[in-house]
Amino acid sequence: MFDGFWDNVLRYPRYLITIIFGIFLNTFEPLFPLLKRPVTLIALIGLLFASLAFITFTLRAMLGLSTI
Repeated sequence: MFDGFWDNVLRYPRYLITIIFGIFLNTFEPLFPLLKRPVTLIALIGLLFASLAFITFTLRAMLGLSTI
């Protein structure tokens, strides 16, 4: 009745990693051609840092971690 039960249970972490990697790849694959040109590369890096700073400052202000 429980033949191979633990084998199936141990397959789930690999399945989860595969799903997460697939979502990551399908999300960022359209951006890869943009990275070939230096101008768009700099713009994307700037956008990444700006969004990270925005999220950081917003969370710090919401949680009261700073005196802005």
